[in-house]
Amino acid sequence: MDVLGVSWGGVLAQQFAFQKAKRCRRLVLAATSPGSLMVPGKLTVLLKMATPRRYKDPDYLKRIAGDIYGGELRYSPELVRRHLRHVSWSSDYGYYLQIIAGLGWSSLPWLSFLAQPTLVIAGTDDPIVPLANGRILAKLIPDARLVTVDDGHLFLVTRPKDSADIVAKFLS
Repeated sequence: MDVLGVSWGGVLAQQFAFQKAKRCRRLVLAATSPGSLMVPGKLTVLLKMATPRRYKDPDYLKRIAGDIYGGELRYSPELVRRHLRHVSWSSDYGYYLQIIAGLGWSSLPWLSFLAQPTLVIAGTDDPIVPLANGRILAKLIPDARLVTVDDGHLFLVTRPKDSADIVAKFLS
């Protein structure tokens, strides 16, 4: 099977590709990093993400979306509104467990063992996961290539056709 992971899901995708190498044919990593040993985003961005407020307060998300997600969301309130239609809150407990899990995990020690052809897609204006992380992943995974998108962290949402074309080309 082919596996695509976005942001925190990219962490899960890396772990799956490593642990279940025979089940993972190709790997797509979008807007993600090698985990806790990453080039961090700006402190002001990380502080805004330290709480789940953006998921619970739509007005707050509208104010900070451009700051934390970058790219097209910096300039287009309509994109923020469209994104909000798909955002629903689950639980504070799950949110904080996700943060804790990310603090103790890194793929850096074993990225060089990933055998799958890998596409790394990174936004050039991603305040959460700076482009340097995509470069690190593409350099350390033996059969990887990096494609950049002139957008932010949510380029799969803000540029769905462009993103789909990049992934489809890699998978075909």
